Amino acid sequence: MGWFRRKKKQAEAARDSKEIADALFQHLSAFVTTRRGVEAWVEQPTSFNKPSILLVAADGESTRRGLPSAEYGYEFADAHHIPCYDAGVVPYPKRMREYGLKAKQEARRAADGR
Repeated sequence: MGWFRRKKKQAEAARDSKEIADALFQHLSAFVTTRRGVEAWVEQPTSFNKPSILLVAADGESTRRGLPSAEYGYEFADAHHIPCYDAGVVPYPKRMREYGLKAKQEARRAADGR
């Protein structure tokens, strides 16, 4: 009886991972298609983090998501015809940090009521 239960759990896990991959692809595609000048940085896996992709738009807005593999990130960038860099070699753009600082300052002003 335990054998059938194990197979059912494996099938559920496979289905869930497919749904996650679809949701991941949809999120990343939406970011690329709704923003201008998007570039990608693929972050290689470490001992405690899985591979991920960082997408940065021309204004500095960004999104980061975990990936099934680093190859998935390179293939995604190639399919969407956007520049792709290895995060361990090419540094993140300054505009991304500036965008984050500006967003924090605006949030602080809104909280202060200015």
